[in-house]
Amino acid sequence: MFSFFRRKASPAPAPQTTAPAAIQPDVSPTSPDAPVAPATTEASVATNSTSPRTSWLSKLKQGLQRTGSSIAQAFTGARIDDALYEDLESALLMADAGVAATEHLLQALKRRVKETSTTEPAAVKGLLQDLLTDLLLPLEGGLHIGEHTPTVIMVAGVNGAGKTTSIGKLTRHLAEMNCRVLLAAADTFRAAAKEQLAVWADRNQVEIVSQEGGDPAAVCFDAVSAGKARHCDVVIADTAGRLATQTHLMDELRKIHRTLGRAMEGAPHEVLLVVDGNTGQNAMNQVKAFDEALGLTGLVVTKLDGTAKGGVLAAIALWSRERQARGGRTVPVYFIGVGEKLEDLQPFSAHEFAAALLA
Repeated sequence: MFSFFRRKASPAPAPQTTAPAAIQPDVSPTSPDAPVAPATTEASVATNSTSPRTSWLSKLKQGLQRTGSSIAQAFTGARIDDALYEDLESALLMADAGVAATEHLLQALKRRVKETSTTEPAAVKGLLQDLLTDLLLPLEGGLHIGEHTPTVIMVAGVNGAGKTTSIGKLTRHLAEMNCRVLLAAADTFRAAAKEQLAVWADRNQVEIVSQEGGDPAAVCFDAVSAGKARHCDVVIADTAGRLATQTHLMDELRKIHRTLGRAMEGAPHEVLLVVDGNTGQNAMNQVKAFDEALGLTGLVVTKLDGTAKGGVLAAIALWSRERQARGGRTVPVYFIGVGEKLEDLQPFSAHEFAAALLA
């Protein structure tokens, strides 16, 4: 089972109450409106983990059904021939896996079929699941909390991707594990953005720094300064939605990034991009553009429920692998979302995703 957060151990007690070593998915309440529960012990986590995880896997499978059904149809024939591979190629492209990732998977699949002397199309489906898992494995990663005090997280994304809602869900999980969180309402352009974040701050019983029509960078600077003074564990900056194609808007994000660094050396420690899984290859373009501008450290992929474009994670995985080959770092997918409830945002698992997609 994957942890929500990986917290670096400290040789000495922290001045504030610290979270346990890992946050397990099954400690989540069933609704963002539920009262904050006390931290769950390891014993209770082990006892109660089966049902919530089974529920999540079922929801993930259901959410990816539109993407996976077209891929599964390629294996309904009685023979392994060119027609099967052509149908599979079309299905992967329609799922927005992208040309490069589709070619990568098909070439690897043909080799694997030959090596294993596979003769049944149904068995080929299993081989594809294994290959997809291998491709996606580098995307697994945990969000590190505790190496810096506070850990400063900058969150970016285009309007409508679910950025502020994702921040609210992450905040809830952190707050439940006794992390002291402070939010920076740096989305000063979108109407009601500050109010939306304030609602999440109230629900999660955490502090928020905001200004009426203030400069976003100034809000972030004040938030980090306040976070240090108040010994907060985490400061999360909610930035305004940006179109990657508009240079002046991206320049504002770069300014915020620089300002966070002036407020605290080394900040931001995490730069997360929230992308809408429904946008397919457009999401891939967003990842590239925001990474070039900010240097992403992780992704949150939302709204995978009901989309026919979930194959975009394969494209992201191949891009991330190529980025690493050029001397860069892998950009992991920290979380994926398949619904509106708090428990619908879960850590990404390559095996679970591939199994749900090709169920």
